[in-house]
Amino acid sequence: MRIRKVQQSTPLLVDKIDDELVAPTRSREELQLMLADAIERRDQWFNYWDKTKLSRKQNVEALRNYTALRGVVKTLQWVLMHPDVEHPLD
Repeated sequence: MRIRKVQQSTPLLVDKIDDELVAPTRSREELQLMLADAIERRDQWFNYWDKTKLSRKQNVEALRNYTALRGVVKTLQWVLMHPDVEHPLD
């Protein structure tokens, strides 16, 4: 299975207004698209791990990426105020 390359997002530039640092925000639509992409990638890694005979190194990589994407999904759901996510660290 080949996982597609990660597309670089635009960097968050920090503006300085009246000696306070202000970071720009992302739109709700952009966050929802990112959540959908993270869910898709998480599921791809799980399916790759579950349905493919892997070497130890490939197994570690697949599980590491799957676990990381679970955290990304939970955090994005928390940011979007999903009712099932009380706190992203729990």
